[in-house]
Amino acid sequence: MLLNIMRENNTQLHQGERERDRLPPISNHSSGTDRGPKLPYPSLNLISNHKKEAGSHSFSSQFILPGIRHGRDLPPICPDVRQKHQHRITIDILSPEVRARFASDPVIPIRTKTAKEFQEDIERATVSGDWKHVHDFYLTTFDSFLELNAAFKKEANAPFNTIEDSGINTKFVNAVYDALLLTPPDTQRAVLKGIINSLLREWKGRRTKDDLRAYFILVQNPQCTSPATYVIYAHLLRQIAALAEADHNFLMHWFKKLSQKRFKQLVERLHFFISTRLFPAKPEELPPMAKCYWWIPSATKVLSLLNAANSISCTPFMPFVDFYNLTLDHTDFMEDYHTWQTHGNSTRFTFCQFPFILSTVVKKAIIQKDSEQQMISMARQSLVDKVSRRQRVDMSLLFLNIKVRRLQLVSDSLDELARNRADLKKKLKVTFVGEAGLDMGGLTKEWFLLLIRQIFHTDYGMFTFFKDSHCHWFSSWKCDNYSEFRLVGALMGLAVYNSITLDIRFPPCVYKKLLTPPVVPCDPDTPVGMATLTLDDLQQVMPDLAHGLAELLSYEGNVEEDFCTTFQVSQEELGVIKSYNLKPGGDKIPVTNQNRKEYVQLYVDFLLNKSIYRQFAAFFYGFHSVCASDALLHRDREARRGNEECRIGSSTLLRPEEVEILVCGSPNLDMSSLQKAAQYEGYSKTDPTIRAFWDVVLAFPLELQKKLLHFSTGSDRVPVGGMADLNFKISKIDASTDWLPISHTCFNQICLPTYKNKKELKQKLTIAISNAEGFGLE
Repeated sequence: MLLNIMRENNTQLHQGERERDRLPPISNHSSGTDRGPKLPYPSLNLISNHKKEAGSHSFSSQFILPGIRHGRDLPPICPDVRQKHQHRITIDILSPEVRARFASDPVIPIRTKTAKEFQEDIERATVSGDWKHVHDFYLTTFDSFLELNAAFKKEANAPFNTIEDSGINTKFVNAVYDALLLTPPDTQRAVLKGIINSLLREWKGRRTKDDLRAYFILVQNPQCTSPATYVIYAHLLRQIAALAEADHNFLMHWFKKLSQKRFKQLVERLHFFISTRLFPAKPEELPPMAKCYWWIPSATKVLSLLNAANSISCTPFMPFVDFYNLTLDHTDFMEDYHTWQTHGNSTRFTFCQFPFILSTVVKKAIIQKDSEQQMISMARQSLVDKVSRRQRVDMSLLFLNIKVRRLQLVSDSLDELARNRADLKKKLKVTFVGEAGLDMGGLTKEWFLLLIRQIFHTDYGMFTFFKDSHCHWFSSWKCDNYSEFRLVGALMGLAVYNSITLDIRFPPCVYKKLLTPPVVPCDPDTPVGMATLTLDDLQQVMPDLAHGLAELLSYEGNVEEDFCTTFQVSQEELGVIKSYNLKPGGDKIPVTNQNRKEYVQLYVDFLLNKSIYRQFAAFFYGFHSVCASDALLHRDREARRGNEECRIGSSTLLRPEEVEILVCGSPNLDMSSLQKAAQYEGYSKTDPTIRAFWDVVLAFPLELQKKLLHFSTGSDRVPVGGMADLNFKISKIDASTDWLPISHTCFNQICLPTYKNKKELKQKLTIAISNAEGFGLE
């Protein structure tokens, strides 16, 4: 279809090249809504199949695709582009008298067809087979941006210059696109031909909101799902990507108004476009990468607008993981990462500039590679120091060596980490004093497990466990030494650094606080961990209190008389009730209908930030003492947008949710995957005991499956790489069938006697995993 369109338009495009050898100016060098000077568009040959003329425009910015050695120039989608052809005559250099003859905003034709009338036309054409009337509608509507506005704008010449209302009759647009793929091929070709004409047309002056509406309509075209239309789709994406920041802000908010179905279709279409360009099923159907190197940067930039729209929506259209492009798991993402490290968020495109598109698997791999490089660097430096001083080289210098006594586990660990503070980025090796054994990973994991269990035990007093939310929270008691909280932070950092999954149950807001700010500030007086948290965050920690505060906000009576509450709160600290003012003189300020929102905001901030500030600050610095890595927390070098809501770039490679997954693993269990990846010692997968084991486990309810995983590995969560990364092993033990199964959590191993039948195995296994705490664990 696309080739036919090209042939039909060949003569027209050739004439257009003679009159103007450039496509529409698409620079986003602007401030506010001004697009700035026009820029030539360099890829007309991809539509017209004509060779590029000598002396045509080239770009200075670079784009390197992962796995591709030779980078090419990036299209001008960044704000530092300058006009190259100063000799070109534009309307801006005409005298005011002459300029006054031109209308700044073209008058939109009046079109009166409604969605209902269009549906009736489709129904008649379907019955009669006469599509001429429908064909004429499509031919006229998609002929230009003006006609698109004429057909779909609610009021043809009304401004609609707000981010909240695009002015588009969305129901009509949906009806036209839903019917498009059912029309005859010549009608579909006519639509694509009209889009080509629209994109080729020369534009005078800045983009208007009607132009944005046209882009908003065109990008929803379902024809763009087919690779046969990708040349046209790519040019559309390029022009959208190159719009001014203020225009992007409008589009982002308009995307937010789409239905969930249409929004998901846009995201899926862009992902498929990127994946197909990276790994085309039929490479001959697409232009060579050298001629369309700008396709992926343009599509990723537009996808970032949708990601931003999803983020600011009251209820997100889709979870953040749906923005991952899993195709990128199979690219050379380390080359992309190194380019990003070198150039930052500059004019050189990298996927790391848009971390929302990278899966957690990719990010974990990047972190592991970065950690290995830093470990090697630290070890090499230690060796060089020894050699330069002519001292004997000890291979223990290559590791972070921790020696602890089991009875003094916390104090010894604290002392060892403080003593080896300069070696935290070396490979971790743990030794238990008085015990023979070489740490091949098992002792390290056991050290983490035992230390975490002891520190988070309620009797220890550092953390409070809330049964309603099943999570731990920082105790608010005051003391002179918060070093043990720093130890917990360092443990979390070491776990991420050494790819150990911890059984820690923090609420999500802890990880938000951990990235506030994303890097340790240079000024020690700068507050850390003071995230902007809401009642929803409190709900995840103290659901009963959050429910009570929500009722206060919705109460329709007289709050002051009925609640008799002031801006003072009380809480228990080590058995003593203490009172705190939420604001100066708070004990004398009553909570009223007018100030109750302020009261709730201050109360949430007090509970989740201020009351535990010193504890969390120590925890923050402990974590960042290990994880001060570009792979984890990269300082944003991209200029921020003027509008706070329209920040498409990211200051970190990781979201708070992703940090939680790296620390604690994923809660999504897939026991079938565990069965496929399981290893056996003394058994084979065809043995009756093993077959019975998997029959029982796969039939378990989710709660028992979690208990089995916790019994076997010390955690009921799955590593980032999935069940295969657990190295789960089932071993045979020569013991009586009266024995319960036992586990070696340090090695993710479960040991089974040869039970007589499935019923007996199920009974023994259920007892073991349901009573695992302090029993049957080694």
